[in-house]
Amino acid sequence: MKSAHWQEDLQQIKQARLFQKVAASSLKQSLKAFRAWDLEPGEIILSPFNRNKYLYLVLKGQLKVYLGSLDNQAMSTLGPGECAGEISFIDNDHPSAYVVATEPTTVLRLHRQALVNLFQQSPQLMQNLLELLCERVRQGNRIILDTEQNANVDTLTGLFNRRWLEHIYDRESTRCAYNNEPLCMLMMDVDHFKDYNDQHGHLAGDYALCLVAHTLRNQLRPKDSMSRFGGEEFVILLPEIGLDEARSIGERLRQSLEQVPSFYSPVGVLPGVTISIGLSQMLPGDTLQCLIARADRALYQAKQLGRNRLFG
Repeated sequence: MKSAHWQEDLQQIKQARLFQKVAASSLKQSLKAFRAWDLEPGEIILSPFNRNKYLYLVLKGQLKVYLGSLDNQAMSTLGPGECAGEISFIDNDHPSAYVVATEPTTVLRLHRQALVNLFQQSPQLMQNLLELLCERVRQGNRIILDTEQNANVDTLTGLFNRRWLEHIYDRESTRCAYNNEPLCMLMMDVDHFKDYNDQHGHLAGDYALCLVAHTLRNQLRPKDSMSRFGGEEFVILLPEIGLDEARSIGERLRQSLEQVPSFYSPVGVLPGVTISIGLSQMLPGDTLQCLIARADRALYQAKQLGRNRLFG
């Protein structure tokens, strides 16, 4: 970072979010506290390892914000008129992200004490900064939500994954036990899936898994939870349903796939698949692992008896 020559431009500064609606007299006074700096591409101006005492306003060029590591995908991009460092600038703590120049960039830098003095002169400046902080918080919340959703969803089938199954079981098992209601599990495995992949290709196998997910999920209640357990295995939790009704549901699901001899896919018409199902019911004090182990043993029995059937 090196000092840059900057001709004070009141109109340019007034267009920045931070200074919108700030009185011209206060704004002109504030410019005296700013210093301009030139950044080279790749230069880091904020890092979680260093405390920050400055607010940066981009005049030209571009900054990128990275969470956790510079190897991660950039969380956001800051262009002319946008600020960086406002959170750590206010609490005088370490920044929560890396901020890096990605091209030749010029910024105005303001020390925190100078801005505190400006707040006393212009309440509008304080309001603008609070609005910027609210936007950052909302953006952070969206990122957290998206990250959590992506971490819980199987990207191929769109079903929840094993991680989500652990979470939902804790919730549903507690609720069912409290209300003295049953809870059953269906564990399913696509029959002869390795042979299907070998004969038709792995892409065709992926479409077959999507067929299973789509066909079965559309027949479930909103309170039922279907997840991809791994590979060609799927698990369905059926809260408030006992063994007899769960057995009936499992048979209906199995038959629904059996009745699809072929289906259309982006790689052409493909043969359908069948599933074997193991059924188990939650016992008092059951962990998820206990319930899965019994469902898995039942699934093994279904396969031993010839596949395309339910056991349990």
